[in-house]
Order: sequence, then C-alpha cells, then structure tokens
Amino acid sequence: MKKMIVAAMTLLASAAAVAEEATTTAAVATAGNDKGMLAMAAAIAISIAVLGGTYAQSKAASSALEGVSRNPAATDKIFTPFILSLALIESLVILAFLVSFVKIGGLL
Repeated sequence: MKKMIVAAMTLLASAAAVAEEATTTAAVATAGNDKGMLAMAAAIAISIAVLGGTYAQSKAASSALEGVSRNPAATDKIFTPFILSLALIESLVILAFLVSFVKIGGLL
C-alpha cells in the first residue's frame, strides 16, 4: 500500500510540474489553454478514488468472510452491515466520479 501511495504522489508531482510548464508555455502562446491538464487531473483523481474504493471493498469482504468462517451462526448479523458498508464505499467512489465529471464539464 505504501508503494502505491508513493507512486501516486510521484505521478501527481510530475503532473504538477508538467502543468506548470504547460501553463507557462500556454501563457506565452495563448491565454490559459490548460483544459487537457485539468481533464488529466480529473482522470487521475477518479482512478485513485476507484483504487481506494476497490481496496476498501476487498478488505471489507475479507473481514466479513473471515467472521462468517469463524462463526457461521452469525451470518445474518454480519451480512447486513457488510452490504451497508459496501454500498457506502461505492457511493463515495460514485461521488468522486461525479465531482470529476462536473469539473471536466466546466471546461467545455
């Protein structure tokens, strides 16, 4: 997990450097044409949100299955909070998608 965080931070730092260079170049050539970089930033944001949501859902499923395997009689008590947690995790990923989509829509 630490390697993924380091890789994501490196990618964001390099994207920021490219964005700064593109902004400087664009300021000389034309006034503020950085729609592509904002679209890339939105794509990176949604990919990180999906990665985090996937990791959280797999961790929740693993814990729920472990709990059921240790105590099969508690399946009914584990199932409802498990489904609720998956729905909440997925709603956060969908929210991140909507924020990115609205941000890209503001460019057009």
